[in-house]
Amino acid sequence: MVVIALLSLLAIAGHVHAQPAPALQQRISAAIAAAANATGDIDYTQFVNPFIGTDNFGDVCPGASVPFGMVKITTDMTGYAPAGYVADNTQFIRGLSATHDSGTGSSLGTYGLFEIMPVECPSGFNSCPTRIVDRQRLRKNFTDNAMPGYFSLTLDNNVQMEATSTRRAGLERFTFPPSTARSPHFFVLDFQQDLPQSFKGGSMNIDPQNGRVTIGGFWGSSFGPGSFAYQAFACYDLLNGGSQKLDQYGIWRSNPWGLNAKLLGSTHLNLSQSLIGDTNYESGALFSFARTSDPIIIRVGISFISADQACSNAETEIGGASFEQVHEASRAAWNERLKRIELNLAGTPHNITEMFYSSLYRASLTPNNATGEAQGQFFGTSAPYFDSLYCSWDTFRTFYPLMTLTSPETYAEIVETYLDGWRKRGWMPECRANNLPGWTQGGSSGDVIVGHFAINYHNEAAALGVSLDDISAAQLADGELNPPEWDIEGRQVNVYKQYGFVPFDVLDPSSVGRQTREGSRTLEYVFEDFAIRQVALLRRDNATFTTYSNRSLWYRNVWDPSIKSDGYKGFMQKRRPDGSFAFEDPVNCSPNDQNNSRSCSLQGNNIEGMYESSSWEYSWFVPHDTAHLIELMGGNDTFVKRLDHFFDAGYYLAGNEPSFQTPLGYMYADQPHRAVSRIRDVVFTNFDITAGGLPGNDDQAAMATLLAFHLLGLYPVPGTSELLILSPFTPAYTVHNPYLNVSTTVTVTNFDAASVAKTIPAGASAFVHEVRVNNVTTPSRCAFDFYDTFRVGGKIEIILTADENEALGCAGPVPQSVSTGGFASVR
Repeated sequence: MVVIALLSLLAIAGHVHAQPAPALQQRISAAIAAAANATGDIDYTQFVNPFIGTDNFGDVCPGASVPFGMVKITTDMTGYAPAGYVADNTQFIRGLSATHDSGTGSSLGTYGLFEIMPVECPSGFNSCPTRIVDRQRLRKNFTDNAMPGYFSLTLDNNVQMEATSTRRAGLERFTFPPSTARSPHFFVLDFQQDLPQSFKGGSMNIDPQNGRVTIGGFWGSSFGPGSFAYQAFACYDLLNGGSQKLDQYGIWRSNPWGLNAKLLGSTHLNLSQSLIGDTNYESGALFSFARTSDPIIIRVGISFISADQACSNAETEIGGASFEQVHEASRAAWNERLKRIELNLAGTPHNITEMFYSSLYRASLTPNNATGEAQGQFFGTSAPYFDSLYCSWDTFRTFYPLMTLTSPETYAEIVETYLDGWRKRGWMPECRANNLPGWTQGGSSGDVIVGHFAINYHNEAAALGVSLDDISAAQLADGELNPPEWDIEGRQVNVYKQYGFVPFDVLDPSSVGRQTREGSRTLEYVFEDFAIRQVALLRRDNATFTTYSNRSLWYRNVWDPSIKSDGYKGFMQKRRPDGSFAFEDPVNCSPNDQNNSRSCSLQGNNIEGMYESSSWEYSWFVPHDTAHLIELMGGNDTFVKRLDHFFDAGYYLAGNEPSFQTPLGYMYADQPHRAVSRIRDVVFTNFDITAGGLPGNDDQAAMATLLAFHLLGLYPVPGTSELLILSPFTPAYTVHNPYLNVSTTVTVTNFDAASVAKTIPAGASAFVHEVRVNNVTTPSRCAFDFYDTFRVGGKIEIILTADENEALGCAGPVPQSVSTGGFASVR
């Protein structure tokens, strides 16, 4: 067994923040050790560390949530904290709030609505600190705790704040130190402030007789046009079924320049947006409870429809259930998700078990299931409604392919969400956030998401409520129809179709969008075209198949064979309408770029051809036709040397999605053993079980699912049913698909735990020698098909060897590429 001690973990992190509690890691390690010999039911939630990714800009929300819950309760903190919580113990706690997203790249933060904070009021109501700067407190170091469905943090005045939740509601429990047990317990409820400070107006009412506070208002998008606004509502029940008694109550309003007013006994606030643009006002409710020694329990319901529905959500989903009962129901829901992939716990290194189940947990945090809560154009829709699609560009590569293995029913609901977006807006959503259209990044990556579902579940699509005709029509809308503003949906397809690439410095008279990232958008549009091609092949639509087969090769139009960098020739470049290339150094926007002021994302002054990436990185992105890319780069030998240089010179970024499939490139050059070694290095260089254990933000579990696939020894080719075969980090695992009612057990013969290291030791068995599916050797040890394996269930045996010479080549076909006749049929 590989058991990493706590002090070693802290050293791995590179810097130490005093969170979470050491007892959390001790509990997880003990649970994993005990489970190795367990004979009964296993509680998989005990293996999850919700704090992985709460440091190092991982932007993970460790709050109380159910799978895909709309409510995620955690603390909001000062400084950079897009998910509300951060491990950094120098940041102050502003309050506990019910709405967050997890793993987003939005630097402003998302939601953080309706913060509640226990405060000390030495001279009664009018002495209470209400402004954020006055009420915020540090926490006690090494006290933060969480597990699926539960969150806890203790303030530096020894007040413990805990939370548990349902899909749209939650319970918040506050336990005060004995020294204050007989004092009034005051709370500030912040009506106005969210994390991005985007308040646009609303109202609040206090009903003292029934002990209820209701709130409703408008706030702005966290990753989209600032002119857009969404509604949110909350219902706070303060009496805990009659066991608590409200004492004083009133309203407050403040700003940094002297306003710090309170109105005892007042019950109503009605505020419009400040037209002068002042976001520094704060306001809300202030109340206390009669003296009691019991913890204070507050029930909260959330809605995007109305305050009445927020109250109804709390009443129907929680009612009079206790804190422990709600948490137990959440834990059961999480276990049902987590046990869909069962690792061999006795033989798996402990840190791998923790990384895997923590990743699987994060893979079911978002998007948020807001079915029944849709607003705007989607109000009253009969389709499932998921929000916080952060972002399709991030998630099509590994997030939805992992869902394919275990959860087609959830996948189908999300596909219907995408299709409903097309029905109501004309194009599928790309990065919907806060119930509003968000910014596009690579184009219409939803084409790949719905296409991947169609290829893998077309036989079950109708039963799952998904129309293949609608999938095709929605894809073709993205591929053929130019939206008026392709910054928020669709693609700039008019000029793309005209030139065969997205041109730089073109006058586009028919649509609006930020003129940048022309090279990477071309590459992403091409892969989206491949996904459309696949569905056309499935539906026997020959005309569409022919058109989009041709368009899936347009990546060649942005390949400039003359560009040289680090001794290698040929790179993807943006191109002008006259066909000339607009040179950019392939190093630009890479980790080796010496210009720290260069704009590489969606900034207005960004002129780079590659989005959040370099040409060194994006030049590998042809997942469906790597065989021809190898030819462009000079053949297998040069391709492999160049790939080695890409990693060794520091161009690879594990935290950047275009790099996800790059380590698998060795397989296409018939050198799978190099991919095995490279993935070991990628995992242990970039991931661990500390708070800083992710290579940047989780991107709505894109990083989590990439890691999960690596640990399972698999990698999916999006938009297809092909799975690439690597060396698992565990001796065995079973994948359960409850909808198909099948289970597939993968056994790793000759598994050697010593090989589960950054560098595979000499003599350690790690390289794939043979693969057998239901006792039949596969034609290739580099890839197999979902239809032959996880769809039908049964047994997969991956036989390892320590001798690289026994693992040279795929022993059969390399993974498929369009230009060599691959992907010519669908199953």
